[in-house]
Amino acid sequence: MNKKILSVLTFTAALGVSGVADAGLIDRGHGLIYDDVLNITWLQDANYAQTSGYDTDGLMNWTAATAWAAQLVYGGYDDWRLPMIVDTGRSGCNFAYNSTDCGYNVDTSASELAYMFHVNLGNLSASTSNGSFRSGFSGTDWGMVNTQFVDAETGQTVSFQNFQNFVYWSGAEYALNSAFAWYFYAYYGMQYASFKDYEYYAWAVRSGDVAAAPAIPEPGSFTLLGLGVITLGVARRRRG
Repeated sequence: MNKKILSVLTFTAALGVSGVADAGLIDRGHGLIYDDVLNITWLQDANYAQTSGYDTDGLMNWTAATAWAAQLVYGGYDDWRLPMIVDTGRSGCNFAYNSTDCGYNVDTSASELAYMFHVNLGNLSASTSNGSFRSGFSGTDWGMVNTQFVDAETGQTVSFQNFQNFVYWSGAEYALNSAFAWYFYAYYGMQYASFKDYEYYAWAVRSGDVAAAPAIPEPGSFTLLGLGVITLGVARRRRG
């Protein structure tokens, strides 16, 4: 099955199971943050492409951003991707000020980025659900005001790092025009689609919990195991 389709199915299935449960973000250490509602793991660094030296400022077109996520190896995992946005309702942008796939206060059950922005971090869109714009300024009264969360296991306050109050690419192409892809604009708390040639930020995420990975024996264990197998083989030959 195509990895992109599998990611979408995994995402929607996780939302279906979780319903509207309260978000639970857990700091797994080493720059990895787990969402136990969506069952996905985010990089704590929201502009790791720049931090790692992969890109000068972290701004990349959609093709470059998806390629960066696909080649990324972090925490021993190589299955990183861009966040998913699911096109709901009528194909394409169904612009509204509330509960659709496009516009302000979008349906968080169809967007990992919107879920992070609104549910996990409790941030507000520039517009209310009735279409009136909020007073104040982005980053102060609405937009990416909060980048911290309370760890669901330890109760400690944890911060995401290097979050940009700008546009983040999703991994989803725009159905009505393959030259476009979906994005989430943190400055306004808005979701829409844009030309893939524009340069925006990329935030890596992967499906699953890094703490749930099976333990891998250390090299020494493999050596001991190998010696045991060899010894057993020699003993059997002698008996023969």
